[in-house]
Amino acid sequence: MKKLHEGKIINIEKECKDTYKLSFKSDLRDIEAGQFLSILCPPKTLRRPFGVYDFNDGVITILFRLRGDGTNYLKNLKIGDTINFNAPLGHGFIQKDKKALIVGAGIGAAPLIYLNKQLKEKGIETRLISGFKEEDEVIKGSDYNKIGGTIVDEVEKYIDEFKPEVIYCCAPYIVLKLVSEIGLKRNIEVQVAMEKIMACGIGVCRGCIIQIKKKDKIENRSICGDGPVFYGCEVAWE
Repeated sequence: MKKLHEGKIINIEKECKDTYKLSFKSDLRDIEAGQFLSILCPPKTLRRPFGVYDFNDGVITILFRLRGDGTNYLKNLKIGDTINFNAPLGHGFIQKDKKALIVGAGIGAAPLIYLNKQLKEKGIETRLISGFKEEDEVIKGSDYNKIGGTIVDEVEKYIDEFKPEVIYCCAPYIVLKLVSEIGLKRNIEVQVAMEKIMACGIGVCRGCIIQIKKKDKIENRSICGDGPVFYGCEVAWE
């Protein structure tokens, strides 16, 4: 059940270019890959959403890229400081007992590393591939990193060689769209974790709406409340 928590910072370090890893101890007992937490970053009023990079015995680890006042606040925290956060939020990946290809790009690789860990713990065979613009932006944890270009170029090759039964993806919008189209063409289920600027984080303000295809009609869904994970074949891609 989602609720407010306090976390005590136990580690903060630079992961790669403009990207930091933050770990904090909390009383949270469980959070699924694809779900997220929303952290209060004073003096900002609105909380900032972050996916989970790792979770173990109440210790949550997130990765964040410096983007503004909220992430700069997190960067300047010290070991022993406390943060206020809301979690678990949203609906995570529906983990299937199926051979899985996991596709990430940029900071979107972070929650997939946690997903990969959870799937492997269940004995599921996986391949995690990620794309980055430059070598110094690589987030550790993938089986294969593509530097430059687009990770989409590798997806069909891995489908042919690895023969996955399901694809999980977290990446910029265009990558999610193209991977979903590949999955539809190759008759492989695709689940996508979507991202959009969020205000409330719980589906009340309706500020992060996307459109979903349901039979013969289009319905609105909020990424934070109804997602962030959706089936790629159901998203009404623009």
